[in-house]
Amino acid sequence: MKITARKAGLTGLAGVATIALLAACGQAPDAEAPAASGDVVDGFLPCIVSDSGGFDDKSFNQSGYEGLQAAATELGLTPKESESNSEDEFGPNLNSLIDQNCTMITTVGFLLASATEDAAKANPDVEFAILDDNSIEADNVKPVIFDTAQAAFLAGYTAADYSKTGVVGTFGGMEIPTVTIFMDGFVEGVEYYNEQKDADVKVISDLYTGEFAANDKAKQTSKTLIDQDADVIMPVAGPAFQSTVAAAEEASGDVAIIGVDADLVETYPQAKDYFLTSVMKEMSGAVETIVTDASAGNFDNSPYVGTLENEGVSLAPFHEFEDKVSDSLQGELDTIKAGIIDGSITVKASL
Repeated sequence: MKITARKAGLTGLAGVATIALLAACGQAPDAEAPAASGDVVDGFLPCIVSDSGGFDDKSFNQSGYEGLQAAATELGLTPKESESNSEDEFGPNLNSLIDQNCTMITTVGFLLASATEDAAKANPDVEFAILDDNSIEADNVKPVIFDTAQAAFLAGYTAADYSKTGVVGTFGGMEIPTVTIFMDGFVEGVEYYNEQKDADVKVISDLYTGEFAANDKAKQTSKTLIDQDADVIMPVAGPAFQSTVAAAEEASGDVAIIGVDADLVETYPQAKDYFLTSVMKEMSGAVETIVTDASAGNFDNSPYVGTLENEGVSLAPFHEFEDKVSDSLQGELDTIKAGIIDGSITVKASL
């Protein structure tokens, strides 16, 4: 994976003008009302294209979508969106939004890199932000990437500390950098726990479903880990975590799940009793700021990199597991986090 990004925090929203439309006839002249869907306000119309997981995936796509919606609300307009059902739809969806006068388009995911690059080259006046990729070198494309290995390291340590069987596992959707960075960081966290505690927790980490979907394949992959005594599982495959929940429900023993991208207790509360924690990408805040900055004419193509230090990645609270984890765990995680930030603890999978 090509990494050229500098590590910089999110810029603040201060100084960004709020754009609003005058109300319709019959209302006071200074009343504000949101623009109709797809209307261009002062020449700015932000839009978004999902990957095949859809905007209601309770994970990656949803977080980016919520960030765009938050920016649009602040700006007093309604963006346009295009949901992809397959990779074949990436290019047509982008072209459709461009034809509808979108001036800034956020593309959600590494898999959209090729389609985004083609659209950016063909439309140099349109601005793009792509999540989870920094392979595109273009003046009108802003890469947005996250050093999830750092937070996944904490998750691996947590899994090892919590495990009762001494076996934990992780599986991915596709074997691509934005997936393997989670898995590699998780493995390193388990290894670090073993070193610090003179323990021998086993980690299984070589399984992939080949797609990002909640289906029988994801459920069977989860059951494979459970059958090998894993009692903590981190699925890195978008909505596939729902299949892991289904497998955990059927398991004879207690199985805890670690989510990725978003805090799954918040996005999928019906399964909150299964979520030990989540490795979070603060995609919503990143997208909101980037879109709002662009609306004020402050778009730039310098990469944004989310880290533990700038709170672009983090570990979610333990929620329902607060009383189930060891009393010393949170303090140990705080120490490890500080060590990763100051460089005294090295995460080899880190960007």
